[in-house]
Amino acid sequence: MSEFSVELRDVVKKFPTPEGGEVFAVNHVTMQIKNGEFFSMLGPSGCGKTTSLRTIAGFEWPTSGEIYIEGEPMGHRPPYLRPVNTVFQSYALFPHMSVAENVAFGLEMEKTPKQEIKRRVGEALEMVKLTGMERRNPTQLSGGQRQRVALARSLVKRPKVLLLDEPLGALDLKLRKEMQLELKALQQEVGITFVYVTHDQEEALTMSDRIAVMDGGVVLQVGKPVEIYERPNCRFVADFIGETNFLDGEVRAIDGDRVTVYIPRLKDELVGTKASPVRIGEQVVVSLRPEKTRIIENKAKMGNCFSGKVLNIAYIGSDTRVFVDLGGVSLKVWEQNKISTLDPEAYYERGEQVWVVVMPENALVLHLG
Repeated sequence: MSEFSVELRDVVKKFPTPEGGEVFAVNHVTMQIKNGEFFSMLGPSGCGKTTSLRTIAGFEWPTSGEIYIEGEPMGHRPPYLRPVNTVFQSYALFPHMSVAENVAFGLEMEKTPKQEIKRRVGEALEMVKLTGMERRNPTQLSGGQRQRVALARSLVKRPKVLLLDEPLGALDLKLRKEMQLELKALQQEVGITFVYVTHDQEEALTMSDRIAVMDGGVVLQVGKPVEIYERPNCRFVADFIGETNFLDGEVRAIDGDRVTVYIPRLKDELVGTKASPVRIGEQVVVSLRPEKTRIIENKAKMGNCFSGKVLNIAYIGSDTRVFVDLGGVSLKVWEQNKISTLDPEAYYERGEQVWVVVMPENALVLHLG
């Protein structure tokens, strides 16, 4: 048995343009997805994630390169001969069929014995917590329930790999968050490989074992959620995953992982941590996460301490979002509200003089690209 459930080896997918040219939707992508993992492809619209998923499913064939599933090359094998099933954002349920009939449809097409169908449909509906709703029509279900029916219909065929193309996109925010946790729990229960496409970075962080961040048809970084968030390898990944501040500068010194960067707009130096290979004299960008940046009342003796003035404050309950002017540079600082108080003195005021401090390990020095 192959170590990898799905492999993309140097896959290219080009589409013709109306002007007679070609566009690379997937540009020499190599990915290895392990057995039983929840793997997400994350990126903005047009980054190549859905096209990559469609090549795994067999809905698109690569222009060059090869797809392997369970160690076998797929070549031009059609979707129905691949050990995968796909769940789409539009549930694609048959409105004239009951829940049980929708789930059973694929098995009936394969002429599975009736008793076997009944047993497997019951198991699939139990998995997605819809037992007792077998006779309902899709129109009698909520959005979340319809999505569960679509999942059950895919799982009942026991695919080796389940492909999910933004399956929660049509749900409201609260239900979406609930379904994220349910999907992850379901994946752990059934133990099959989930390959998930999303443009929602929080969704990817919540559910994935590993994430591939894509842009322009290229995979920029693959890693565990904590790696992608804490150690992005380029500006795009840092910017796409969560909120961050960027300060442009020039590398002045390198000591192991520590990098001293001169920030012209601050007219000062900042010591950060090397997140990608850099050299002295190189123009770089420093990424500072707002929640890892601190405001203090008096200047600290340590380095990376800068004078500023509070520009604006946004209280959002769980934290207070403070925007600080560092001599023409606006910096976002998120402070968690750890105490319960109505005292206005507990919060910053517009125009207040403060000092901003950041630890070197929280200042990531990245390539400009």
